[in-house]
Amino acid sequence: MTAFILVSGTFTGGWIWREVAAVLRESGADVHPVTLTGMGEGGPPAGPGTDLETHIQDVVRLIDQVDAPEVVLVGHAYGLYPVLGAAGRRPERVARIVNVDGGLPQDGDPALGLVPDQELRDRLLNPSGPAGDEGLIAPPPLDAWQRWGSVEGIGADGLARLARCAAPQPAGTLTQPLPLSDAVAELPLTGVLCAANGSSIQLVEAAVGFGDPRFQALTDPRVTFFELATGHWPMLSVPGELAAVLVRAAAGEGHRLAETAKEQPVHLRPFLMDVPERPRERVGRFDLHLPEGDGPHPAVVFVHGGPLPAGALPTPRDWPTILGYGQYVAHLGGVGVTLDHRLHDFADYGRAAQDITDVVERVRADPRVDGDRVALWFFSGGGLLSADWLAAPPPWLRCVAATYPVLAPLPNWTLVDPRFRPVAAVRGAGGLPIVLTRVGLERPEIMATVEEFLTAAKECEANVEVVDVPSGHHSFEALDHTEEAREAVEHAVRTVLGHLRG
Repeated sequence: MTAFILVSGTFTGGWIWREVAAVLRESGADVHPVTLTGMGEGGPPAGPGTDLETHIQDVVRLIDQVDAPEVVLVGHAYGLYPVLGAAGRRPERVARIVNVDGGLPQDGDPALGLVPDQELRDRLLNPSGPAGDEGLIAPPPLDAWQRWGSVEGIGADGLARLARCAAPQPAGTLTQPLPLSDAVAELPLTGVLCAANGSSIQLVEAAVGFGDPRFQALTDPRVTFFELATGHWPMLSVPGELAAVLVRAAAGEGHRLAETAKEQPVHLRPFLMDVPERPRERVGRFDLHLPEGDGPHPAVVFVHGGPLPAGALPTPRDWPTILGYGQYVAHLGGVGVTLDHRLHDFADYGRAAQDITDVVERVRADPRVDGDRVALWFFSGGGLLSADWLAAPPPWLRCVAATYPVLAPLPNWTLVDPRFRPVAAVRGAGGLPIVLTRVGLERPEIMATVEEFLTAAKECEANVEVVDVPSGHHSFEALDHTEEAREAVEHAVRTVLGHLRG
């Protein structure tokens, strides 16, 4: 008989697993939902010193009490932290760890990154007093739960239950560093990713391809993945599906990255067009791809996506797709500018924005560039960086382009500064031409931000031209070497250059 220990996330207790536990028991499993100290009825009350170690000990005690040789530890979001801590204390008792939409915490990481409010994070890090009454963080009101994760799939009754049963979170549980034993890395692991919250197997595969060392262990054959088309609380939105996934995870089933990790990463695959080579000049963190003639020429600055690991090589300006766009613009008579910015984490958008501003200033000052005819072109997660330019476009900015962009922070991008919301910033764009390349096979959560942007653009009568690639995927320039895709790139580039020359 498989024994499951279910550990819930912030503000919630064992009650949240009720439907999942019922389905698991029907399948013959032994199930133990946990209410951690201070997290509601059925659990010990919180005291002034309640912290992550308290919750780790809660899980360790339950492991010791379960009458089974091994247990499957299931942690949702914050619940993964006490699960990992407890697994390190009792590795010989753990058959598998199941991570339900919980990120990838490392040794010494606090759970503070789960907090979506920067002011609250700052207060927790530098407290002048307790976070609230007796150091407790109040749960969000009914209409604010979506800030803590996508509520997609939860009906009105489920959301009301979530708000009604929620308990204050002891501040120390979020600020104390996670003590992660080396023994945990040797345990089988399954990730359950919630796509509507911004997680997907495709994103994990991309992270592995970028060379982030934190993700390399995920290519171990003992590591498996499942993806659910729902929000951050699948135990409320799809309890039957989640229970079925847990049973399969316990049996060692799921998608493995071992094979896909052997393939060439998408970002290193060839550009879909053969572009004549033009001179390329490296200046600090950017490259100039130069056309024929002395100039001055209009310039297109290409802004790559992210976040990307800091040590990833090659850097984005050497990726075939970014390089291909820069060379193509130079072939057609403009200066293509490719750059590396420092978007390495969701909290880095402000730093990356400053990097782009610095590059643009230096490019505009170059005598080979017509500083009054510049376009900015954003890709993927770099789309959020378009917000500042849309909100208050300078007169020399003649066009903004975006290709398969993210145009509002995804639900689990809690550390992104609210300033980076192109869906709101577009209302300040006025008549600035915007060229948006939209792919038909986009991930639904990203497509939702594009549609929200287009709705806002229509309401404020922004000047948007959409270039559609109906059969295109995210990163279609590397994945879809079709005539449709090539025509879309050619049309988008020529349209942007047309705005610069008009």
